[in-house]
Amino acid sequence: MKQMVSFVLNGIPVEVAVKPEATLLEMLRDEIGLTSPKCGCNHGDCGACTVHLDNQAVKSCLVLAMTVQGREVVTLDGITPSQGLHPIQQAFYEKGAPQCGYCTPGMVMAADAFLHRNPHPTLEEIKEALSGNLCRCGSYEKYAQAVLAVANGEYGPLSEGREQDV
Repeated sequence: MKQMVSFVLNGIPVEVAVKPEATLLEMLRDEIGLTSPKCGCNHGDCGACTVHLDNQAVKSCLVLAMTVQGREVVTLDGITPSQGLHPIQQAFYEKGAPQCGYCTPGMVMAADAFLHRNPHPTLEEIKEALSGNLCRCGSYEKYAQAVLAVANGEYGPLSEGREQDV
């Protein structure tokens, strides 16, 4: 039997009926129709499903949907501007990081949460922050270099309205 869960998704209050055992990933993809969080492993190993939950990067396949009651969830759709690309997306594109692109939404979300928490990281800190996201194409160095370029201000400021102390 489905139960109602109310939360804020990408800045918009929503109410969704879900099975009690459904994950946040299943709710976002199957009930709401958002496809930016990817189901790579469904075990929390790959990071393709990374979203922000109350400004923290989480693997949505590990979060029960019912636990987001009254909370804020942000997906890649919620940080991408209506015109153009988010600075991290732009850097990934210009640095040639994405190949197949399957891991890219999770990488963007992990990088965004990390840069809001640590706006001036070292390359090693970036690599550590992204280590929970697997890229089967092996573009790790390009992703890390792109995040460093964003941290160095090469792609403008990150999204407005986020707390810096995530």
